[in-house]
Amino acid sequence: MIRKTGLAVFGMAGFLLAGCAHETTKPEATEAGHKVGVLLPLSGPNASLGHELLAGAQLALSATSSAQGVAVPQMDVRDTAGSGGAAAAAAAAISAGDTLLLGPLTAGDTAAAAPGALSAGVPVLAFTSDISQAHPGVWVMGITPEDQVQRLVFLAHQEGRTRFAALLPDNPLGRAMGAGLKAACLEQGLPSPVVVYHIASAASIKMTAHELTAYDSRLAQAQGGAGETAPVQAEPAVTDSAGENNSSLPADLAAALRPDAEATPAEQKLQLPAPPFDALLLGDTGAGLRMVIDALNETQVAAPSVRILGPGLWSAFATKLGALRGAWYAAPDPASRQGFVNQFMARNHHMPRPLADLSYDAANIAKTVSQIAPSGYPVNILTRSEGFNGVDGPITLLPNGRTRRDLGVFEVIGNGSPAKLIAPSAVKTGISG
Repeated sequence: MIRKTGLAVFGMAGFLLAGCAHETTKPEATEAGHKVGVLLPLSGPNASLGHELLAGAQLALSATSSAQGVAVPQMDVRDTAGSGGAAAAAAAAISAGDTLLLGPLTAGDTAAAAPGALSAGVPVLAFTSDISQAHPGVWVMGITPEDQVQRLVFLAHQEGRTRFAALLPDNPLGRAMGAGLKAACLEQGLPSPVVVYHIASAASIKMTAHELTAYDSRLAQAQGGAGETAPVQAEPAVTDSAGENNSSLPADLAAALRPDAEATPAEQKLQLPAPPFDALLLGDTGAGLRMVIDALNETQVAAPSVRILGPGLWSAFATKLGALRGAWYAAPDPASRQGFVNQFMARNHHMPRPLADLSYDAANIAKTVSQIAPSGYPVNILTRSEGFNGVDGPITLLPNGRTRRDLGVFEVIGNGSPAKLIAPSAVKTGISG
């Protein structure tokens, strides 16, 4: 069990790696003044994750050929699960002369370690995905909901979408996605989006969807223009793909995504005008998603007038999302990650957990900066506009502590098919700076 929150979550499978509570890794060629503290839980319940991230960092720093005489940072590894926790580990690293900290793993440990690092002027590349920990000098390296939304808005805007809205669950994920949508629209010069939140009930979702889509006024408009014309059968906004087999899903998701066996034929409906937005962000999974789909059908929110956007969590069951055919979500691009996977497996003899991506990226940034700056890790180089290559695509460290990642964008196909990658990460490698 993970004791604290703040982990990046795109799956966590892996093996326990061997390691020690404190070590200093000295590559054949090292650079004085670029000593890096690595803060990870190397004992206790999270030790498996800690050692996996340590392996990712070690891989990044071993990738430079010492035969070429290229200096790489010296690693100073500290156990955040030891006496005094993350704060003590950070203090020990700083006292030892470390000029950059990689880690800690969780939001709680980051909050404990950051004050001492900031006081000492030592930058921190933390592995949490909790953006509340982002501050000038402390960067959040985890893949965040805000990253996903930023990427989706950019691509949808390129498609010509300018009026964004969101129907989101009232939970931490929904709130983060809503904040991300507002920030993305502001940054890209788009009108402020309409963002509404619902509780997990059919009544709340229906009421919220009616308000967001201006359903009553659209219905009145359609009725006023109908005259003596008979109602027409409206195309369903989203329909489940015929023949999809959801048996491999958890019971709640399978029930949520299959058609209702007792549903009556669709009622004859007036064709409503388009809703007051042309892109709609959703954040639900499971039973909540089924209820949202029902609400979208009822309010006639459909392509091509509206592009549906969703969370990266949909990647776990994208083949079962025929009910949202044509929707987009942003997630790491597997093609970008393959080079890292091959190198990690060759060195460690197992598939890397996704969290190892973060430590590789952080250590790769440390290595790249050490080859540019004569000493230390200057903020102006850490936040350089061209950013750095990462396992899952390009990474840019922003001055406010946020991290911008160019994720892949996928389109739901339905009919049991995997989602289609429609916009790959801008760079296909995480193996260079």
